[in-house]
Amino acid sequence: MQKLKLGLLAIAMVTTFGVTQHLRATPPPQNPDNTKTNERDRNKNEPTADQQKENDSDRELARKIRRSVVSDKSLSTDAHNIKIIAQDGNVTLKGPVKSEEEKQALESKAAEVAGGADHVKSEIEVMASGRNNSQ
Repeated sequence: MQKLKLGLLAIAMVTTFGVTQHLRATPPPQNPDNTKTNERDRNKNEPTADQQKENDSDRELARKIRRSVVSDKSLSTDAHNIKIIAQDGNVTLKGPVKSEEEKQALESKAAEVAGGADHVKSEIEVMASGRNNSQ
């Protein structure tokens, strides 16, 4: 019986040691600092998703742009999840993307649907290399 207790104690110690070593080797996750973005979006003059108009033309405009963006499989998940806010025929694009090329592709798609670049306000941010926001 005592051998069984010692054996179980040894297993518990090895398991605890292994878990402890794993926890030490795993760096703590870093939380992105969105303070500046959050402050910008609290500004009453900044369009946010909750300000999306409910009239048929603006809803249809946002839907067409979203469909164009999502159908482009060359874009990243971040680009597919860009915020599209339509207000009175004008569109605001917000959110992070992986590259300048993705940013330009999104702006181009929105301008094509909205009737020109003068109807599109881009607040798209290109993420710094090494940063990963994809889920």
